[in-house]
Amino acid sequence: MERIKDMSKVAIMTDSNSGITQKEAKKLGVHVLPMPFLMGDETYYEDINLTQEGFYEKMENGCNISTSQPSPEAVLKMFDKLLEEYDEVVHLPMSSGLSGSCQTAHMLSLDYEGKVQVVNNQRISVTLRQSVLEAKALAEAGKSAAEIKEILEEDKFNSSIYIMVDTLEYLKKGGRITPAVAALGTILRLKPVLTIQGEKLDSFAKARTVSQGKNIMLNAIKNDIDNRFGGADNVRIQLAYAHNKEAALQWKEEVQAEFPNHDIVMIPLSLSVACHIGPGALAVACTKILPIE
Repeated sequence: MERIKDMSKVAIMTDSNSGITQKEAKKLGVHVLPMPFLMGDETYYEDINLTQEGFYEKMENGCNISTSQPSPEAVLKMFDKLLEEYDEVVHLPMSSGLSGSCQTAHMLSLDYEGKVQVVNNQRISVTLRQSVLEAKALAEAGKSAAEIKEILEEDKFNSSIYIMVDTLEYLKKGGRITPAVAALGTILRLKPVLTIQGEKLDSFAKARTVSQGKNIMLNAIKNDIDNRFGGADNVRIQLAYAHNKEAALQWKEEVQAEFPNHDIVMIPLSLSVACHIGPGALAVACTKILPIE
């Protein structure tokens, strides 16, 4: 029996850089395209045949890992599959400043006569996850795909992420710091704090201890909340971590004490980011709440 297309719904699609697992996607009613990783001579797909544990095990064993973007065939296949059931698709890939996958998806969407809208709202990990939830809520409120794209892109700079790196090894491998700087930083036991503001992953500060790094991140996020986002009542607080659940739970307690009235979301850091900074990282993010009308 032929499936009847539901003309009243807009499908919400993202990639696994959102931190949304395939299992969670089913519960949320969204659709997640797995990101590919090249490991040695093989290609693995996040949350399909590559688990968080498997990723870090290969990383710690010295496997050569590189990120890739979904193939055009994989993107088109998901667009086509969703349009069999839905009238329109909104796709939220990772930030265009961190990957070419957003531009590729946009180019592919041009053949769908407006039925597929690709959102370039400069998000990744927990902030991208929040945008996906907002897109879903906007679709349920009756917004079209084009309207959802416009709303989310207008809101794109209303988020911040700060990440404390535990090791300099992977920043050195990725060419973000020189071997000499990495060696000196290792001797001094520096804990770099990075930031994602829109398009780029940039250096923010250097800490000598984990405690100092946490204070730097908390002070930075408080400053953004007060001076950019209009106060704590206007934001959602989110945390991410890389292969250090016990340390992450302690971090959550510390952040929760600073923001006792917030329901703080904590998820593993997206593997595309973890690939460049390595295990042991802790992150805090805030996203301005988007009114859903």
